[in-house]
Parts: sequence; structure tokens; C-alpha cells
Amino acid sequence: MQENQTANPELKRPLSIIYRWLGDRIFLTVTVALGSSIILLALSMAFVLYSESSTTWQEFGIIGFLRGTTWDAGLHLKFGALPFLFGTLITSLVSLAIAFFPAVAIAIFMAEYSPRWLSGIIENLVQMIAAIPSVVIGIWGIFVFAPWMRETFYLPVFTWTADHYPSLLPVLGNPIGYGITTATIILALMIIPYITALTNDAIRQVPKEQREAAWALGATRWEVIRMAVLPYARGGIMAGAMLSLGRAVGETMAVAMLIGNKNTLPFSIIGPASTMPSVIINEFREAVENLHLSSLMAIALSLFVISLIVNLIAAYITRKLSITGGQLV
Repeated sequence: MQENQTANPELKRPLSIIYRWLGDRIFLTVTVALGSSIILLALSMAFVLYSESSTTWQEFGIIGFLRGTTWDAGLHLKFGALPFLFGTLITSLVSLAIAFFPAVAIAIFMAEYSPRWLSGIIENLVQMIAAIPSVVIGIWGIFVFAPWMRETFYLPVFTWTADHYPSLLPVLGNPIGYGITTATIILALMIIPYITALTNDAIRQVPKEQREAAWALGATRWEVIRMAVLPYARGGIMAGAMLSLGRAVGETMAVAMLIGNKNTLPFSIIGPASTMPSVIINEFREAVENLHLSSLMAIALSLFVISLIVNLIAAYITRKLSITGGQLV
């Protein structure tokens, strides 16, 4: 009896080693498969977009399509993507410029100035705003923001320009309320929560010793933030800005509902325009010609590449700033 009790652990030990080895192998295989599936998914998306847009590349060429200013889906079937590239870059970059400093200021207030209970309330509100669907924001823009902009800003500016500088009216555009300026402001409001959340996280990760060292040197609160906190958190702040830029580049519904959807250059300041996501969502269901559908897929591929480049730049900036302690070299 005693011999069986002493033999059982020795028999179980090799089995437990086998089970642990098998479990590790299964876990490793599943992890590698799931990680590789993301890469395969991205490559398959790029391949499908390129194959579906091959007719456009053969018809117009890559440079010819990207530099083309005419988008005629009717009789002539001539397509150029420059108006949509220009509209996407303008709305995205300007919205980032509008949203960046207010978002960083909100994050600094949350992390450095506000009491804990107020910071929690603001953080929850920021997360709630970020979770609002873009179509809901677009509906609010149609019924509330665009009429308000038309009555309080567009019409007075248009009237004053017509009285004093009528030659600038083509540059100013038609004050209908739906245009590139309205869409850009709405886009800035949509990306503020993302910049705020990422900046707040980056500031909260600054070690306490950084602040204490600045306080010990007699720095004021603003000097502590400027010299000790922001340089250390610069990598996270810049990464948040770039990721928010990627969000702005790919935004579809709210922009399509408010930008006016003009498919030709030139664009005016407050007049209608168009972006790559907006032209895809507006014309994809109506694309009956093979060349028209191929051109929309070519725009989708261009948007895919731009989004990929933006995210790669964000990753590069984050890595460089984290390695060099906040100084980009």
C-alpha cells in the first residue's frame, strides 16, 4: 500500500510536465495565429482594393488619377481623385489644428488642476462624447449647428463681403450652411475627446519624482507643467494627435452629411466640398459602370494607404520620443 502511494506521484510528474508543455504549445500556436491574422487581414484588404481598382490604374495611371480634377460619372466617365484628396487633407489637418490646443488644455486641467471628483466627471463626459455615433452628431449638425452657423456667421460675413469686396464672393462661397467650414468644425469637435483622453493618460503616467524635482527648484505650477510634465508626456500627446488625425481622415457620416459634396475643384471657404469617405458613401450604391466602381475602389485604396501612413507616423513618433525622453531626434 505504501509503495503505491509513493509511486503515484512519480507517475503523475511526467504527465504534468507533458500537460504543461502541451498547454504552452497550444497557447503559443493560438497567439501566433491570432496575431498573424491581423497582418493577413490587412494584406488581404489591400490586395482586394488594388485588384478591384486595377481598371482605374490602367485607364488613367496612378499619377493621372491622383492629379485629375474632373469627376464625371455620367457621359464621359472621367475620374480624378484630387478634389477628394484635397478635401480630406484640408478638413483633417484644419480640424486637428482647431482641436489640438483645447483638448490639451482640458487634459492638463483634468490631470493637474481639477479636484479628483471633478476630474472623474469630466473624464466620464469625454468618454461619453467619444462614444456618440457620428450619424447622431451629423443629425445635430444638420438641424442645429449648420442653421446657427448660417444665421450668425455665414450670412453676416457674406453680406459684408458683398458690400465692400464683391470680387471675393467666389472665394467665400455660397452661405447655405453646409460646406467645408461647417464639416471641419464638426470634425474638430469629434476628435477633441480622443486627444483629451490620450493626453490625459500620458500626463498621468509622468512619474511623481518629475514634479517633485521641479517643485524643489522653486518652480511655479505652470513651470512644473511646462518644464517637467509636458516634455515627459510629449510622446503620448503627439501619438494622440496623430491617431486623432487618422480618425479625422477616415470619418464618413458626419462629414458626408455636412460638407455639401461638391466633386470638382476649386473649393470655396464656406462653400461645399467633398472628401474621400464622403464620395465613397454617396456614390457606391449608384456605381453601375465598371470604371466608376473601380474609381471608387481606387479612392478607397488611397484612403487605406493614407490611414496606414498616419498610424505608422504615430507609432514612429511615440517610439522616438519615448526613447529620447521627449526630445524628437
